[in-house]
Amino acid sequence: MKTKITLLFTLLFVALNIGFAQQDEECMTKLSIFHEYAKAKNYDAAFEPWMAVRNKCPKFNNAIYIDGEKILNHKIKKSTGTEQVNYINDLLKLWEQRALHFASKTKKGEYAAKACQLKYDNRKVLNISKEELYECFDAAYKLDKKTFTNPKSLYTYFSLMVDLYDAKKKPAKDLFNKYDDVVEKVEEEVKNYSEKLNKLIAKEDGGTTLSGKEGRYKKFYSSYLNAYDKISGSIDQKLGDRANCENLIPLYKKDFDAHKKDAVWLQRAAGKMSEKECTDDPLFFQLVNAYHELSPSANSAYYLGILKDKEKKTNEAIKFYEQALSLEKDNFKKAKLYNRIALKLKKKHRYGKARNYFRQALKLNPSNGRPYLSIAAMYAASANNCGTSNFDKRAVYWLAAAEAKKAGRVDPTQKKNSAKSVANYKAKAPQKSEIFSSGRSGEVIKIGCWIGASVTVPKI
Repeated sequence: MKTKITLLFTLLFVALNIGFAQQDEECMTKLSIFHEYAKAKNYDAAFEPWMAVRNKCPKFNNAIYIDGEKILNHKIKKSTGTEQVNYINDLLKLWEQRALHFASKTKKGEYAAKACQLKYDNRKVLNISKEELYECFDAAYKLDKKTFTNPKSLYTYFSLMVDLYDAKKKPAKDLFNKYDDVVEKVEEEVKNYSEKLNKLIAKEDGGTTLSGKEGRYKKFYSSYLNAYDKISGSIDQKLGDRANCENLIPLYKKDFDAHKKDAVWLQRAAGKMSEKECTDDPLFFQLVNAYHELSPSANSAYYLGILKDKEKKTNEAIKFYEQALSLEKDNFKKAKLYNRIALKLKKKHRYGKARNYFRQALKLNPSNGRPYLSIAAMYAASANNCGTSNFDKRAVYWLAAAEAKKAGRVDPTQKKNSAKSVANYKAKAPQKSEIFSSGRSGEVIKIGCWIGASVTVPKI
C-alpha cells in the first residue's frame, strides 16, 4: 500500500511538472512573439499574445508589464469613448498587478504618481474632479515621497493646489506650504542629478574621455536637470502674484505666535518674504531673529545679512554672509549660498568680490553654469572702464564671451542663454576688419582694473 501511494505521488508530481513546463514553454513562445512586435512598435499585433501571457503567467517575466504599458498607451491613444476608458482602467490595473508580482521593481511613489498623471491627462474622458485628482497626487506623495520624482507630476500636483486655491477650496496657508514642499523636493532632485553630473564633468575637465556608458548617463542626468529647470520656472509662474507681500505679511503675522518655536515654519516664512522682497516689513526682522535664536543656521545667518544690507551696513552684512557659509556643510547648498551672496554683491557693483564668490560656487557645483554668465555680464558691464583705447575696451567682450561659453559647456539648462550671450558679446568686440586694420591679430591684451586678466586677439 505504501509503495502504491508513493508511486501515485510520483506520477502526480511528474504530471504537474510536465504541465508547468508546457505552460512555461507556451508563455515563453508568446512572450518572445509579443516582445518582438513591441520592439517593432507593432502594438496591435502584440496585443493578443501579450494578453495571453499576462493572464496565464502573470509572474513569468517583467517584460509583461514593461511592454504592456507601451501596448496599452498605444491603445489609449488610438481609441475614444468607452473603449478608451476601458484601456485606461486596464493600464491602472496593470500597474497594480506589476506591484503585486514584481514589487521590488515597482517603486511605490513613482507608480502611484504615474497612475495619478494618467488620470489627470485623461480627466475629461474619465470625468474626474480636480479635488479627486489632487487627493490622488497627495496620497502618492505621502505614500513614498522619495520615489515621487517625475518633473511633470510634481508640477501637476502643485498646479492642482493652485487651481483649488483659486476656487476657494484650499486656504492660502495650504498653498504656500505645498509650494515649499514641491520646491524643496525639486531642489533635492536637482542636487541629486547635479552631483552625479559634477563627477562626469570633473572627469572630462581632467582630460579623461567618458566611456559610452558614462556619456549616456551624462545625457540622462542632463535631460532631468533640463526638465526640473523648466518646471521650476513653471511652478513660480503658476504661483504668480498669489504669494505677494500683501498676502504673505497678514498670513504670517496671524500665525507667528502659534509658530514662533517652529524652526521649519520660521525658515520657510523668512525665506518666502526674502524671495518676494518683503524684507522692509518689521515682520521679517521678527521672523529672522526668532529663527536665528531658535536654530542658528546658514539660512538664519544669511537672513541677518540681508537685514544688515537693508541698514546699509555692508561690512556687517558680509560678516553674516561669511558666517552663513561657515555654518553650511552641504556642498550643493553652500554653492547656492555663494551664488546668492555673489548676486547681491554684483547688484552693488562690487564685482571683484562678487567674482570670488561666483568662483567658489563653481568649485562646489561645477555643473551650474549661471555663475559663468554672471561673471561674463560683469566683464561686459566693465568694458568701458577697463582699457585705454577703444579697441582695448571692446576686447573685454572677448573675455566675456569666453566666460559665457563655459556656461553652455557644463550646464544643459543654460545652453540657449550661453549661446545668446556669446553671440551678443562677440558682436560688440572688434570685428575682423578692425582687427586687420589695427594689425593686432594674435596679440595678447592685458586687461586692467578689477578684471586683471589677459585676452588674445583672434587671428585672421
